[in-house]
Amino acid sequence: MAKKKKEDKKLTKDQAIKKLEILKKDLFNIRFKKINNQVENPALYNEIKKNIARLNTTIRNNNDKKNT
Repeated sequence: MAKKKKEDKKLTKDQAIKKLEILKKDLFNIRFKKINNQVENPALYNEIKKNIARLNTTIRNNNDKKNT
């Protein structure tokens, strides 16, 4: 997991936005699976939410660095 955090920080803004869109689609699909009790790994839901938050933070930090 530690490698993913470092890799996410190195992403460009466009790459981070693309990855964010993919994660949001995954989260949407997992929500439906969770409702229908078809989730294989329930912890994946929280992990995806955390990854989305991490990417949002990375995008925001990159914007702040460019503005200063």
